[in-house]
Amino acid sequence: MFNKIIEFFTHKDRDLRDNRWIFTTMLIAAIVSLMAAFIISVEAFEIAKNPDAQFGCSINIIINCATVAKSSYATMFGFPNSFIGLMMEPAFIVIAIAGLAGVRFHRLFMFITQIIFTAALIFAYYLFFLSTFVIQALCPWCLLVMLSATIMFFSITRFNIREDNLYLSKKFATLGKNFIRKDYDKFTLAIIVVASVILIIVKYGNGLFA
Repeated sequence: MFNKIIEFFTHKDRDLRDNRWIFTTMLIAAIVSLMAAFIISVEAFEIAKNPDAQFGCSINIIINCATVAKSSYATMFGFPNSFIGLMMEPAFIVIAIAGLAGVRFHRLFMFITQIIFTAALIFAYYLFFLSTFVIQALCPWCLLVMLSATIMFFSITRFNIREDNLYLSKKFATLGKNFIRKDYDKFTLAIIVVASVILIIVKYGNGLFA
């Protein structure tokens, strides 16, 4: 069994091997994000029933899920933001499973999927900005959703660039393929994650652990 798993991720075909890593990573990230969105949604119902409710992730004044959940930014569309994750993540899970099964996606479908993933990433970082600089509190589950959105975005972008699904000009398509061939996209992902962690530490310092 263990040997089959190793063989699955070390296939001689570079593109097939890459696809398996891409969609497995995407699947795990989507499942994690769905779980986090579910927990945030449950907390939203608890806040609605009891505005003074506190949660296990309300550790101190900075790391405090309740503070974030009570802010007006937690319901930007008239309902908890986490409901969007509950609606979208199952679709991302299906796409990841289909990709692992070897389904050949239509180019237009993957282009639209890329737009959705990009919008999800922008929204996630917008909420991170609001949480960090406006609400002045952090929700660990929200940070987990942001991390998952980042990983999924880079995973699907790598696939779409390699498969020419983004309707790029020949020049930019070649630049994109060279970029991912050298794994610069993975390096960029790491930089974004590290930069986010550094931003939080610089912003709050010792207050994170007070």
